[in-house]
Amino acid sequence: MHTGASSPPPPWRRHCLCSELLVFLLFLWGTSEANEELAALPPRGWNSYDSFSWTVDESAYLQNAQILAEKLLPHGYQYAVIDFLWYRKYVDGAYTDSYGFDNIDEWGRPFPDLQRFPSSRVDRGFSQIASMVHGMGLKFGIHLMKGISVQAVNANTTILDIKTGKPYLEDGRQWTARDIGLTHRTCAWMPHGFMSVNTDTGAGRAFLRSLYRQYAGWGVDFVKVDCIFSTDYSPEEIITISELLQEIDRPIVLSLSPGTEVTPALAENISDHVNMYRITGDDWDNWNDVSSHFSVSSSFAAAKKIGATGLRGRSWPDLDMLPFGWLTDPSVNQGPHRKCNLTLDEQKTQMALWSMAKSPLMYGGDLRHLDDLTLSIITNPILLKINHYSKNNMEFRYVYSERTSKKEHSGRFRSPHHVHLTKNDGIFVSLTACSDDTTNGWYMLSQDGKPDHVCRNYKIQNEKSIPFCLGKTKPLVASDIIIMDNMDHQSKFHLSVRNTHDTCLDASAGRRRTASELRFPMFSACRWHAKQMWELNANGNLVSSYSGLCAMVESRDGGTSGARAWVATGSKGEIYLAFFNLGSTSIKMAARISDLGKVLRRAFLRKQLCSCTEVWSGKNFSLTKEEISAVVNPHGSVVFEIIC
Repeated sequence: MHTGASSPPPPWRRHCLCSELLVFLLFLWGTSEANEELAALPPRGWNSYDSFSWTVDESAYLQNAQILAEKLLPHGYQYAVIDFLWYRKYVDGAYTDSYGFDNIDEWGRPFPDLQRFPSSRVDRGFSQIASMVHGMGLKFGIHLMKGISVQAVNANTTILDIKTGKPYLEDGRQWTARDIGLTHRTCAWMPHGFMSVNTDTGAGRAFLRSLYRQYAGWGVDFVKVDCIFSTDYSPEEIITISELLQEIDRPIVLSLSPGTEVTPALAENISDHVNMYRITGDDWDNWNDVSSHFSVSSSFAAAKKIGATGLRGRSWPDLDMLPFGWLTDPSVNQGPHRKCNLTLDEQKTQMALWSMAKSPLMYGGDLRHLDDLTLSIITNPILLKINHYSKNNMEFRYVYSERTSKKEHSGRFRSPHHVHLTKNDGIFVSLTACSDDTTNGWYMLSQDGKPDHVCRNYKIQNEKSIPFCLGKTKPLVASDIIIMDNMDHQSKFHLSVRNTHDTCLDASAGRRRTASELRFPMFSACRWHAKQMWELNANGNLVSSYSGLCAMVESRDGGTSGARAWVATGSKGEIYLAFFNLGSTSIKMAARISDLGKVLRRAFLRKQLCSCTEVWSGKNFSLTKEEISAVVNPHGSVVFEIIC
């Protein structure tokens, strides 16, 4: 008798229905992941560079990844990143800028060192490691250099067309690495390693497309692209990479590194196309590196770049990794061998600034030696809440100290990253986007019997205007292997100091620099390389042929002494106030409640109903008075959470 109830499907059909449902759910999950806002919050994770330099191997990496999953993933640290030179053979003679030790496939693309990463023998890739990392609940990241390797260009490898699986053809011919490699734009600090790619050609884009499709096929979730930003600025390649990543179904975070000499004006051109971008040099475990971050982070906060629109989501100015715990030294051929040199107060200060500035948090120490005290610093719940969910983050300039009883900070920001070119009244040169008005005003000055000079007038403290000049010379006959096309560079010239003709001004340093070093520019033997070529345009801009950036002059003002403060607001109305003492003696710091109210546009109508807790100590403070004050240790910090 028919009851109206349907019969259950046969077993084979039930199996098909389950499979179809699984496929449908996976489709929905993949679609949701692809449409999810990328880097909606500042990314967190672990990077191998501070502890292993370039020598990390599969075993050490996976051990760190496992601890990351167990101890830091619950606190939002989810990216496990293998830093640079994973494709380099770890043998005698190999180092940061060595040549001939890299694994390159038939298409000119690097693949992992099979001795250090034995699981890569399966596919000459990272798919096995990525699968293991994903199984831990983490996301997998790798470091990349810009463009194409010098080895590939010298070998003249063919370019893969991923649409056909065959060599790339255009205009009736087969294109190769020599057709796309820009030999005059090798990486300034790794000239024997990599060079820029000509993205104006279909072949150049085809090569980069084959790279990033391969990385996506390996299961990569995060790419950190180096020697492409700041004084090594390659905006066309940055934008091309961003566009190619948008072609890929799965989301991949795009991070730029390093970031020496970065200004908000420079970041304006690329922040929409990336998710993270370094705004300082390499941060290592010394106080000068930490303190150099205060002024530059303040300028990016003032420019509203924190959490601005980015690739498929948001972008974040990056203050670099947290070099705590068990570390190594920059660019060495060995793994971790020493403890962090920062004091406990200095580590807390770094963590507090990184959180208040909403920088990505990438831990750099060897997690196999993670101690409880370091763990408590990098997982402080209130600081992590500030790092992810606070708003209105900015430097607070109404801070008073017992020594001066005056505002410690006022006036516009001046970048700390400069270098002394001459002894001419402390004037310095740096680079920024040519749209910045501070780059205007250069002119040619000719003197009888002497070479021409390129000058810019500059006002010193007594308002006297003086010319700042560099010697202009025509390029010498090229003595190195990197030759620039004569016709394309007839208007370009070298710049020297004190009329020397054998030492020329470089637009980018020949080695990686730390955050506190005076980085730009450098002088070296003259040669026909884009980083030494300059042009004076009709607008009065002195333009670098290497980066397309423009020179500006100003006096050195690092802004790295005395009392500093930051403020932010929480998602539930909390107010955060951080005091920082960059000096070498303890000081009492204070902020008036009325000033907090004016800056944050908040009213403290009944202060007696507000609670004020210091984050590091857990101590409660009273708001019944007209100010908040605390004694701050040398190089130390005090962070308040105010809830009304």
